[in-house]
Amino acid sequence: MRGFTWIDMIVLVVYLLAVLLVGLAFSKKEMKGKEFFRGDGTIPWWVTSVSIFATLLSPISFLSLAGNSFAGTWILWFAQLGIFIAVPLTIKFILPIYSRLDIDTAYEYLEIRFHDGGLRVIGALLFIVYQVGRMSIIMYLPSMVLAQLTGINVNVLIAIMGIIAIIYSYTGGLKSVLWTDFVQGMVLIVGVTFALIFLFFKIDGGAGAVFSALGNGKFMGADEIWIDPNILKNSVFIIFLGAGLNTFSSYVSSQDVVQRFTTTTDIKKLNKMTYGNGVLSIALATIFYLIGTALFVFYGQNPDLLQHAQRDQVFASFIAYELPVGITGILLAAIYAASQSTLSTGLNSVATSWTLDIQKFITKDMSEKKQTRLAQFISLGVGIISILVSMVLANGEIKSAYEWFNSFMGLVLGVLAGIFVLGAFSKKASKYGAYAGFIVSAILVIYLKYTGSWISSWAYSLISIVVTFVVGSIVSMFAKNKEDLNIEATIFANKKHR
Repeated sequence: MRGFTWIDMIVLVVYLLAVLLVGLAFSKKEMKGKEFFRGDGTIPWWVTSVSIFATLLSPISFLSLAGNSFAGTWILWFAQLGIFIAVPLTIKFILPIYSRLDIDTAYEYLEIRFHDGGLRVIGALLFIVYQVGRMSIIMYLPSMVLAQLTGINVNVLIAIMGIIAIIYSYTGGLKSVLWTDFVQGMVLIVGVTFALIFLFFKIDGGAGAVFSALGNGKFMGADEIWIDPNILKNSVFIIFLGAGLNTFSSYVSSQDVVQRFTTTTDIKKLNKMTYGNGVLSIALATIFYLIGTALFVFYGQNPDLLQHAQRDQVFASFIAYELPVGITGILLAAIYAASQSTLSTGLNSVATSWTLDIQKFITKDMSEKKQTRLAQFISLGVGIISILVSMVLANGEIKSAYEWFNSFMGLVLGVLAGIFVLGAFSKKASKYGAYAGFIVSAILVIYLKYTGSWISSWAYSLISIVVTFVVGSIVSMFAKNKEDLNIEATIFANKKHR
C-alpha cells in the first residue's frame, strides 16, 4: 500500500505553481473597466466553451459522480441528460435576447426588462449568496480528500487553494480566468480519461466486467422508477427535468455562466459555446459514472484494497493507492484543476456583479479605474469569506455533496430564474408581478424544503419557475408598469430579428 508519495507532492506543487503562472501570464496587460469584466474580445469561443464546462463541472461532480455510481446506481446520470432541455431552450429563446441587449451582467437584464433597479440588486445579492456557498463547497470537498491522503491539515489546504485562485482572478480579470479555466479543463479531461482506461486494465474481465455489472442492477435499482404518477416524487423523469431546469437556470440567471456569454454578441459563437459545453458535460459525466461502476467492480474483486468507503472519497482513494507514482499527483492536480477553475470564476463573477449591479446604486458615475479597483477588492474579500465558510463546512457532515448542492441550486437559482422566464416569455409582466412571483415562490420552496419530504429536491426549480410565472402573470394583469415594454427584452422580438 503506497498512498500519496513525496514525488506526487512535487508534481502537485509544480502543477499549482504552473497554474498560477498561466493566470499571471494572461494578466500582464492591465485590464480596466469592461475589459476586466468581459475580456478584451480576443478570447476564442472554444476557450470560453471549455471554461463554461469547467465552471459547471466542479469537484462536486469530479468526486461525487463517481462516488454515486460506486455506492448506488446510474439514476443520477440522467441528470446529465438535462442538458438536452437546457441547451435548446437557452439557444432558441435566451441567447438572442442577451446578444441584442449587449448586457454586462445577468441582472442588468432585469433592470432593462422591468425598469426597476431593485430587481437587479435582489438578483445580484441572491447570486452572491449562492456563489459563496458554492465556492465554499468547492474548496471543502477536494481539500478534505487531500488532507486524508497527505496528512496535511485540511484548513491549510483550503487556504492554499483559495489564495492561488484569488491571486490570478484579482490581477487579470475575466481573460486570465477564462484561459486558466481552459488549461485546467483540459487537464481534467485528460486525467479522468486516463483513470478510466487504467481502471479497465486493473479489472479482471476489463470493460466487459463493468458493463456486465451495469446489466445486473448497477444501472437502475429495483426500487428506482422511470416516472411516478406524482411527478414531484423521485424518479428518472423528475431528475432529468429538474436537472435540465437547474442547468437552464444557470445559463439564464447565474452570472458566472452569463458572464461568458457577454464576451461576444455574435450569436453563432454563443451557440457554439453552448453546444460545446453540452457535449463536454455529457461525455465527461458518462466517464465519471463508468469510473464509479468500475471502482465497484474493482473493489468487489479486491476488497482488501479499499481504503475509504465514503462515496465522495473512493475515487481519490483509488488515485492515491492504485495509480503509478507521479500519475497520482497529476490526477489529484486534476481535482484541484476542477476546484480552482470554478473558484476563480466565482470570485470574478461575484466581483463583477457587486461592482456593476449593486455598487452603481451606492456610488454614482464611478470611473472605469475605480470600478476595476473595487472589483479586485471585492474578489479578495469574498475569497477570504469563502475560505472561512469552507473551513466551517469541513467540520460538518454532508452525505453527498452533489445531491446537497443540486438541492441548494434548485432553491436559489430556480427562484431567480423564474423572474427571468417571466420577463422573457410574457409581454404583460410588470415589476410588481416579478416581485410577487419572487416572494411567493421563495416562501413556498423554502417551506417545501423543510416540510415537504415527499417532494424530490430535483423538483424545486420546476416549482419555483412555474409558481413565479403564474403568480407574476396574475399580479401583472392588475398592476402594470408605467413605462413602455422594451420588446427587445422578450422572446417576441426573436422572430423579428431572424
